[in-house]
Amino acid sequence: MITITIANQKGGVGKTTTAINVGTALAATGKRVLLIDFDPQGNASTGLGIGRSDREHSSYDLLVSDANLEDVAVPTDVPGLDVVPATQDLSGAEIELIEFDARTHRLDAAIRRHSAERWDVILVDCPPSLGLLTVNAMVAAHALLVPLQCEFFALEGLSQLLNTVERIRTRFNPGLSILGVALTMYDRRNRLTDQVSDDVRAVLGRVVFDTVIPRNVRLSEAPSHGVPALIYDHRCAGSEAYIALAREVIERLPKLQKAA
Repeated sequence: MITITIANQKGGVGKTTTAINVGTALAATGKRVLLIDFDPQGNASTGLGIGRSDREHSSYDLLVSDANLEDVAVPTDVPGLDVVPATQDLSGAEIELIEFDARTHRLDAAIRRHSAERWDVILVDCPPSLGLLTVNAMVAAHALLVPLQCEFFALEGLSQLLNTVERIRTRFNPGLSILGVALTMYDRRNRLTDQVSDDVRAVLGRVVFDTVIPRNVRLSEAPSHGVPALIYDHRCAGSEAYIALAREVIERLPKLQKAA
């Protein structure tokens, strides 16, 4: 079972959209996927059709009450894709976690308690911050998938994120690797987009996925219908891009499995 954390402390870069649609694409290939919604906003849960009234248990329970994954996971309408929903309770989790000795390892412990071979891949959708929730997600992960918006300020945020990854490796999780950086909200009409893309590839090389995710209206519309874009409109440019990105993720999974 491989755990991949999807993180970037900058908001609005496509983390949740990436989590939902990569998870859907992986499930379509036969992978059994669990998406843990770790953002108090709960957008990944909403985007997969899990209403607020249907969230009896949540990722909050994994952190503070030693709940089991199988007890808090719920199925979605996507075959092979389950989700641990998020609620507003997560907003106060960082304060409550101060009482725990191993406060940075709560999610890791919850995943390790799960011994059944129910899922092949776990995806963790993080909040837009580098707080204790995101640290928990990084400590629990084998690898990090970083959605990066094609704009200038995103480069500064990437540097900060990479520094955090190094600190996590040094103190808590030496096996944490970067699965890849996914360029999102790509707009060929904007020259700055190409410049940012070229700069990121020049610095990070093959760490950056070949696939770029374009700005696409259908990607924005899908969550309001409670379904992934791949189901809402599988022929739109955004869906086709996420299918291609999922192929690249699958190609990189064997290296993670060996490391795990």
